[in-house]
Amino acid sequence: MRITATLLSTVACLAAYPALAQEQTSPVTTNAAVDGQTNTAAAQSSSTGELGAGDIVVTATRRAERLADVPISINAVNQESLQNSGATDIRGVAQLAPSLSVSSTGSEANASARIRGIGTVGDNPGLESSVVTFIDGVYRSRTGSGLNDIGEIERVEVLRGPQGTLSGRNSSAGAINIYTKAPSFDFGGYGEATYGNYDNIRVAGALTGPIIKDLLAFRVDGVYAKRDGFYRDVINNTDFNDRNRYFVRGQLLLEPSSDFSIRLIGDYTRRDEKCCGAVYIDLREKTDPTPGVAGDFAIAPANRIVDVMTSLGAVFPSAGDQYNRRIAQTRGRAYSNITKDYGGSAQIDWNFGGAALTSITAYREYKSAGAGDFDYGNLDLVYRPNDGNAFRRFRTFTQELRLNGEAFGDRLNWLVGGFYSNEKLRVSDNLRFGTDYGRFAACRVVASANPNAALRNPAAPGCLSTGFVAPGVTARAAVGSSFGTAAGTILGALDRLSTISDLGSRRDIYDQKSESYAFFTHNVLKITDTLSLTGGLRWTKEMKDLNASFTNDNTVCAQQLGNLAPLLANPALASTVAGILTLSCTGNSSSTLNGKSISDKLNNDEFTGTAVLSWKPVDRVMTYASYSRGFKAGGYNLDRSDLGPAFLPATTLAPNASALRFDPETVNAYEVGLKYSSRQFTFNLAGFRSDFTNFQLNTFNGTNFIVQNLGSCKAGLNGGDTDNSATTGRCAGDVGTGVRSQGVEVEAGFYPARQVAITMGYTFADTKVRRNIVGSASGEPLDPALFLLPGAQMPLAPRNVITTSASWTPDIGSNGMSALFYVDQRTSSDYNTGSDNFIEKEQDGFTTVNARIGLRGRDDLWAIEVFAQNLLNKNFQQVAFNAPFQGAGSQAQVQAFGSTGGFAVGNQIFTSYLGEPRTYGLTLRTRF
Repeated sequence: MRITATLLSTVACLAAYPALAQEQTSPVTTNAAVDGQTNTAAAQSSSTGELGAGDIVVTATRRAERLADVPISINAVNQESLQNSGATDIRGVAQLAPSLSVSSTGSEANASARIRGIGTVGDNPGLESSVVTFIDGVYRSRTGSGLNDIGEIERVEVLRGPQGTLSGRNSSAGAINIYTKAPSFDFGGYGEATYGNYDNIRVAGALTGPIIKDLLAFRVDGVYAKRDGFYRDVINNTDFNDRNRYFVRGQLLLEPSSDFSIRLIGDYTRRDEKCCGAVYIDLREKTDPTPGVAGDFAIAPANRIVDVMTSLGAVFPSAGDQYNRRIAQTRGRAYSNITKDYGGSAQIDWNFGGAALTSITAYREYKSAGAGDFDYGNLDLVYRPNDGNAFRRFRTFTQELRLNGEAFGDRLNWLVGGFYSNEKLRVSDNLRFGTDYGRFAACRVVASANPNAALRNPAAPGCLSTGFVAPGVTARAAVGSSFGTAAGTILGALDRLSTISDLGSRRDIYDQKSESYAFFTHNVLKITDTLSLTGGLRWTKEMKDLNASFTNDNTVCAQQLGNLAPLLANPALASTVAGILTLSCTGNSSSTLNGKSISDKLNNDEFTGTAVLSWKPVDRVMTYASYSRGFKAGGYNLDRSDLGPAFLPATTLAPNASALRFDPETVNAYEVGLKYSSRQFTFNLAGFRSDFTNFQLNTFNGTNFIVQNLGSCKAGLNGGDTDNSATTGRCAGDVGTGVRSQGVEVEAGFYPARQVAITMGYTFADTKVRRNIVGSASGEPLDPALFLLPGAQMPLAPRNVITTSASWTPDIGSNGMSALFYVDQRTSSDYNTGSDNFIEKEQDGFTTVNARIGLRGRDDLWAIEVFAQNLLNKNFQQVAFNAPFQGAGSQAQVQAFGSTGGFAVGNQIFTSYLGEPRTYGLTLRTRF
C-alpha cells in the first residue's frame, strides 16, 4: 500500500470541510482537571483566549498545563472526539492515536497495548504490560481491564516513552491515562440509546448533582450492551464473539472548601460472552523440493494433517475464505468467559497553601473464567472444562501519595511521591486432552512417517490399518520401516498414544504474590523565563513470591511416550515427534509433576529517571530534548512448559519454579521535539529512540507459551541465533540492547473556521530486534522457533501509521440547532501479527474509516446520529497463531532448514483472530 498516496487523498477529502464554514473559530477545550478535579486557572485562561483552538489542557505532569507547553510526547483525546469516533474503551482510542495499537486474542481479558511498536502479549498472566493503564489515577495491572466500557470519559492521555517519575506505577514503553467524568454540584445528566446491525443494543446514562449544596455531590453512571457475535459456528449453529455486558459506577465528591476534597469511586463490570473464535487462514503443506538447497519450498497437493483431521470428522468452514467468519467448534464443550471487574478508590486532595497533597487509595478485583474449546476446531483435541477450575483472578491494593508545590518565587515546581502495590494473582488451569486427541496424535506420527493414507485407520490401535494390502507387507511393517531398528518399541508406543482420551490437568494452581514500593520525584526548574530544566528520579523495589501445585490424571505419558524419543534423531520426523512429545508429555505425567508443589522468590530493584531541557524561543513555540530510563520488573512464566519435558529421564527433570523466571526489562530512551500552537493551527514534531535490554517476549508456539528476554550478544554469535538449534548461540560475553524503537511522530491540528476541526497524525516507527540475539540476561540461546526475529521488524509493529479526523458542526437556522458531520481514518502499513514472524501470519497494510452524521437540538438537549465503524468493511487480522497441536513447521522453516534441519515438511495449520467487520446503527441522545 502506498502510504503517501493514501495520506494525500485523505487530506484532499478533509480539506473540503473549511470551505463549508464562514465564521472564525473560538477556542475548543476540554474541562481542565488534575486527577479529575476542575482546575480554575486553566478554565480562566481558556475564557480569556490564551488557549488555541486545538489546545487541550492535560495533567500528564500532575499539573494542569496546555498540551503545547508539556515537554513530553503525548496524544490527548477529548470527550467529543471519543464520542464522535464511537470509542467506548481504549481499543477505540487507537483510531485517533497513531502511536498506539490495541489487540485482543484468546479472550477479552487478554488485551495487549503497544506504543511505538512496543508492548507485551497479554495471553500469559505472569507478564505485566510494558504500557500501563490508569483509570482515574488507579493502576490497572493488566490491559484487559481497560477494555471495559467505562461510561462517560472526560479525556484520554497517551504518554509515549518510559514513565515513572510522575505517578505510582512505572512503565517501560508508555502509559494510558483515562479520566472519567467527576460529580458536579449542578444537577444534570445524560442518556443515550443505540441500535445497530448484529442486533447491537447499547444503553448508557448518568445522573449527577448535589446531595448537600456546595458540599457533597454524587454521580451514577451505567452502561448495558448486548450484541450478536461476528463468527458463525456451523456445528452448533450459534455465534461467537458476542457482547453481553453491563457496567455501573457510583461516585461521591466531598468539597468542604476550595482547598480540600475527597472523591470516592466504586464500580462493577460483568461480561458474559463467548470469546474468542478463530478462523483457519492457511491449510497448506509446504515441502522441500531440493534437499540441501536452502531458500526454496513447494506446496504439496494436500496437507497430511488436514487429511488426518478430515478422516476423524473435522470440517474447515473458512477454507479458501477466512473472512466468511465461519468457524467449527466441538459439540458439548461449553464456553465460560464470565469476567468480573470491580473495586473502589478514595482520592484526597488537600492544598496547604505552599504545597498540595494527593492521596489515592484503591482496591480492585479482576476475575476471568477460561472454560472453552481451545483447538478452535470441531475435533475434540484440547479443552478446558466448565467446572470452575479454569480462571485468572487478580486482587490488587495500591496506595499513592504525592506532594507538590512551588519554591523560589515559582522558579521551582517540585513533586515528591511514594507508591505501594500488593497484588495476589491466582491462575487455576485444567487444560485437558479431548476424546479425539489420542487417535489424532497417533495418526499424526504415522502420517509423518509415511504419507500413504491407506496405512492409516483412526479406529485401529496406533492408527495403523489392519486391512492394508501390499505384496507381503502389513501396515505395521510399512510404517515400522520408517522407524528403523526401534520399530517394535515405537509401534507399541503409538498403540498406547492412541488411547489418550479426556486426560490431563485436573487443577493446576499458580499463586503469585507481588509486592512493590517506590519513591519518586519530578521537578521543573525555570532557569529563565524561556528555558526550563526538568529532572526526575525513581527507585523501585519489586518482590514476587510464587507457589504452584499440580494435579493430573494423564498416566499414559512418561513410560510409553518416552519410547518415541529415538525418532528425534530422524530429520524427517524430528519436528513432528518433538511436538507430540512436548504437547503430550510436558508436565502431564503423574510420575513427574502430579501431586507436586514448587515455590520460588525473586527481588528486583532499580533506579530510573528522566531529564528534559525545554526552551521557548517565542511564546508559541517550544522545543525540548529528553533522556529517560524505564524499568519493568521480572517475573514468572505461568506455564508448565518451562519446567522441562516429562519424557526425559527423571534424574534430569528437576521441577523448580526458578525455571519459570524471566528477567527485568529496562530501556534507555531519547527524544527531541518541537511544539507550535496558535488559535488556528497546532503542530507537534518528535524524534525518538528507545533501546530495550532484556525485552520480555511472550510467544505461543502452537503447544505452549515461551517467555524469553531478548538481548544482543556483543561478542557475536556467528549465526547461532538464526539456526535450528536450541543449544547453539550461547553468549559468553556482555548482553546489551535487544530491541530498538526509533522514528518520528508528527501531529497537526487545523481550525480554519468556526465549528471546523481537522487533525492529522503520522508515526514512523522503525522498531526492530537487534542481531546476535540471546534469550536471557545470562546469554542462553534463543528458542529456535524465533529464528526469524534477529534483525527483523518487531511483530505487531507497523512502520507507518497515519490517522486523520475531520468534524463540522454547522448551525441550522437561529433556534440553536446544529448538524454534525464527522469522519476519521487510520492507515497502517504491513506488519506481522505473530511473535515468531512466520510468513503465514503477515498482515497487509489496510485502512479503517469511521463516520457519523447527526442533528442536535439547542444545548444538546436532544440529538439523533447515524454512525458506521469500519465503514469500508476492511478485512484484517488482529493476531494469527499456530493452531494448537495441529501440525509442525512453517514455510520459513522449510525454506531455511529443509530436510537436513528436520523440516522436510511444514504442515502446521494456522488460525487467526480477525478484526471487527463493518458495524452501523442509530444513536439517540439527551442531555440535561
